[in-house]
Amino acid sequence: MVDFEKIKMDGSGPIYMQLIAFVKQGLASGEVKFGDEMPSRRVLSALLGINPNTVQKAYAFMEAEELISSHAGAKSCISASDEKIAQIKAELTEEGARMAIGTLKAAGYSKEEAIAVLEKYWDAEGDEAK
Repeated sequence: MVDFEKIKMDGSGPIYMQLIAFVKQGLASGEVKFGDEMPSRRVLSALLGINPNTVQKAYAFMEAEELISSHAGAKSCISASDEKIAQIKAELTEEGARMAIGTLKAAGYSKEEAIAVLEKYWDAEGDEAK
């Protein structure tokens, strides 16, 4: 089951989009896998203290994006293909890179200085991501 107890609602955008982003992050990290069950809409709305219609909206978007599949009388499950997960990883990587570059440029770093900062922290993280 996808563990929404780990979600941090931060007010950075619409709640339904935060739910979708949480699932996408989970897929990209491998924490959420094909076939994992989603909590029912009622259970998730009660768990997070949000309107059931908000959860329904998130589920509808995730169905349209082929992240989950739902069938009448059955639980919704993660149904993202390997290709879809690769696409999500690419999108999240690009988004993160653009944000980091924007922050570094705003701080006045040159391209060479920015690369040095990234290399410093890349090396500090070790080989865990490989």
